[in-house]
Amino acid sequence: MEKPSRKRLFIGLIGATCAVVCTVLVLLWVIPYVGLRNIHPWAPWALGLVLGALLLLVCWAGLALVLSLVSSRPLPLARRVRGVTIKLLLPLMSLLGRALGFTKEDIHTSFIKVNNELVLRELGRFPPGKILLLMPHCLQNSRCDMRLTYDIDNCKRCGLCPLTGLLGLRDTHGVHLAIATGGTIARRIVVEKRPRLIIAVACYRDLSSGIQDTYPLPVYGVLNERPHGPCLDTTVPIEALEAALARFLEAPGK
Repeated sequence: MEKPSRKRLFIGLIGATCAVVCTVLVLLWVIPYVGLRNIHPWAPWALGLVLGALLLLVCWAGLALVLSLVSSRPLPLARRVRGVTIKLLLPLMSLLGRALGFTKEDIHTSFIKVNNELVLRELGRFPPGKILLLMPHCLQNSRCDMRLTYDIDNCKRCGLCPLTGLLGLRDTHGVHLAIATGGTIARRIVVEKRPRLIIAVACYRDLSSGIQDTYPLPVYGVLNERPHGPCLDTTVPIEALEAALARFLEAPGK
């Protein structure tokens, strides 16, 4: 059976998640209705107003997100839509998607694709010094003894792993390049470099959590390739990074 496209999967799960949340909110008002009226005649209506406001907020977030994805132009409040998606809808969507039989990989790769589309529409261009290429340590050849996490220039550029090409990209465009072994080091790197945009390479799980952890700092995610399985001698499509840099870098001389 052919898998649904990532964007259609995301839109379908967002719509279903919003419907479930709205149903719960309505039930929270209907179920205690009789009891609340015994407390005070206006109590059910006060609760109804609060829950109604929450219901409108959820519907607005879901509708605004879908419109942002299908519209050819960036919509107002696009950054807030991305924030609601990352902080509220993604966790709920993940739970619902798993209950419906979708895998974590399907759900998270769908989220990464949609996040990238929102970032592309939301952001302009940046000088090279404001862009950080953040790579996972599993890109380094597993037989290499060089310590690259704290100084990537320790790399000998032997060509046995993708870091040779990545260092070439850094040198050509003047962007920052760093390797992180986990969330703590990634956060330290972000604090040191102070980028305005991160172009990150990782597996679907680490990319999803990284996008959530760094919000509101925008992250454009590129999935790594795992010919030897997870976390071992992974690779990265250099052309995808070149395309992202071409989109986000300011033209020389500006």
